[in-house]
Amino acid sequence: MATVVVLADPPLDGLVLPEVAGSSALDPADATAVYAAFLRDAATAAANSGGDLLVNYRPDDLLPEAYRGAADEDRRETAEATVRAALAPALDDPDEVRFEPQVGSTRSARVGNTVTHLLREEGASGVVVLDPRAPLLGRTGVDEVAMKLRRSEVVVAPSTRGRVAAMAFADTLDFEEALSAPAVTRLTERALAADLDVDFRAVEPLVETGSDLATLVSLVRARADAGRTRPAFTAGTIEELDLRPAAADDGVTVRAGTDSS
Repeated sequence: MATVVVLADPPLDGLVLPEVAGSSALDPADATAVYAAFLRDAATAAANSGGDLLVNYRPDDLLPEAYRGAADEDRRETAEATVRAALAPALDDPDEVRFEPQVGSTRSARVGNTVTHLLREEGASGVVVLDPRAPLLGRTGVDEVAMKLRRSEVVVAPSTRGRVAAMAFADTLDFEEALSAPAVTRLTERALAADLDVDFRAVEPLVETGSDLATLVSLVRARADAGRTRPAFTAGTIEELDLRPAAADDGVTVRAGTDSS
């Protein structure tokens, strides 16, 4: 059975989705609420899939100094406590879910360390790694990636601009700078260099910027209008914040219901 890893940053204002807060109608608190919804949908997808959920969080010592223990100024919650609290509404029994800190100075190193440990030390049959900022992947997408892993040692769910929304591994490779831009190209090159077969899933929207958010909001609202499935927590937060796509000179932007500009 594959292990499904959800990469989690503690949802703190300014730490998560900083480019979204700087390039859309959302303020930092709104961006944090959106990220927390992404995180919950990723955990739900992983928990409902055929794999074992592992929440792999970025610990305090890997956060910028301003965010270490800063989730609550009175209680000084740790990064793990912040992630656990954010995920509690999405988990039937949070105490039964495995939480492990990330290890490594870069994203590539952190993913590589987690994947290598699970495959080599714990004997996992495969490892699926989810970026929660791609909430449309869902349980079906997680299961599809895991199924592809039975035929290929590496599976990539790419996103736009050369990014990676999810990835899966049945064997290890050289992860040094493997997720630096363009991640989909570099990761594939590293897999092929290790003589591993690579397969791909359809492109998934990944939210880092205001433009990315506009794409996601458009898709979620369209799915709602058509009566199709959508990530529950993300859709609920979009409704709560009344986020709507709107035409802009450079394409599509996001406006809140109270934003009349």
